Amino acid sequence: MKRWRRDIAVIVLFVGAILILTTSSDSGVLLNFLMMALYATLLAQAWNILGGFGGQFSFGHALFFGTGAYIQSIAQMQWGLGAWAALPLALLGAAMVGIFVGALSFRYGLKGSYFALVTLAFAEVFRILALSVNFTGAGVGLMLPLKESLANMQFGSPRGYVYLILVFVVLALLISCWLRHSRFGAYLQAIRDNEDAARALGVNPFGIKLGAIALSAALMGAGGAFYVQVFHYIDPGLAFGPHTSVEALVAAIVGGMGTLWGPVLGAFLLHGLSDITRNLFGQLPGINMIIYGLVLVLIVTFMPRGIAGLSATLRARLGGRNG
Repeated sequence: MKRWRRDIAVIVLFVGAILILTTSSDSGVLLNFLMMALYATLLAQAWNILGGFGGQFSFGHALFFGTGAYIQSIAQMQWGLGAWAALPLALLGAAMVGIFVGALSFRYGLKGSYFALVTLAFAEVFRILALSVNFTGAGVGLMLPLKESLANMQFGSPRGYVYLILVFVVLALLISCWLRHSRFGAYLQAIRDNEDAARALGVNPFGIKLGAIALSAALMGAGGAFYVQVFHYIDPGLAFGPHTSVEALVAAIVGGMGTLWGPVLGAFLLHGLSDITRNLFGQLPGINMIIYGLVLVLIVTFMPRGIAGLSATLRARLGGRNG
């Protein structure tokens, strides 16, 4: 119970700091940074539920992102629903796709690199399908009409989007907090550490992993829905391309997998580096991916537990030297 209260208190402090920065500043640069860093945090938290807490590495989380983005767009443009009414459908649709992929993968015991490649393959299949059918706009994509209002989930200032994405991030943090302290989370982490031993103790790996991928996919779908509301456009490459998957997994790995605050630290660090590099080198194509790759190599080599586990890594190294 003490750990629960401590985690909730830190989440409240984090939210308070973001709100103070958002409400007290009129800087478009700062507000855009907060918006996009929190957006990257949401993606990293979504991936961390399955990859960090569950140990099921996914290379194709863009599959769930794109599903949420397209459902959000189609529900508004073709079904006539409001943005807020479309949002639950986007989350539910992404979760259902997650359950479908998980049921196929986990039923046949796919894990490790096999599961990673399966998710990557599904993302590519959905990208090709989105290119081939008319209701997704095919290769042209979908352009969401601009109608700035709270009811339409579109705002004239980045400040409104910061508030919106902060709600999603808080939800993701609360889910991660629950995974740290609940029986379901303990089962999930036991499966990550040793699935056979967990099964021998009466844990149902299939059901637990299915629940984890549903939660992870739903949060990723929320990221897709948010993206559409901010940029008013989605196409198959943006929806199901590898960049979103890479952004989610690299931020979680750099920050610290299986931790509460690792994805937050990783997302803010990488987004800050991305902005600095963009200002220094301009719009060089692929520069962000190069930075992500370089940072990932350095982190894996020198800080295998990520930024959140830096103190534990230092203690281990110093202990080894003293020994």
